[in-house]
Amino acid sequence: MTAYSMSKARFFEGVWEGVIAGDSDDSPTPKIDVRVHDKPIPNVSLDPLPDPGSWLLKVPVPTTLLADGVHTFMISESTLGQALGNFSIIAGDAAGEDIRAEMSLLRAELDMLKRSFRRHCRETA
Repeated sequence: MTAYSMSKARFFEGVWEGVIAGDSDDSPTPKIDVRVHDKPIPNVSLDPLPDPGSWLLKVPVPTTLLADGVHTFMISESTLGQALGNFSIIAGDAAGEDIRAEMSLLRAELDMLKRSFRRHCRETA
């Protein structure tokens, strides 16, 4: 079974970019799922890089999420159910309240765990 890791590359012109690497050069292309408030983000792209077993992930931030509050993007490999990482957009009054960002992250992680648990229950029933 392949494991993946992710590192942030940059956030530029409304697109968050990261590099995903497999644990070997012949790792299969991961199936990436990006969610905010438990809703999938459209138009996420994953392009191979020159290094074998690595890909460039691009996550366009929808303009509807550029609003007051904390918006945490959860990135996971959906075939394995492996969490790869996250990033948050904080705007407006919430910018000074770090605890809100932490709570948003906890909620997003809990939603991911619930989906994984439900899938596990369906598959083992």
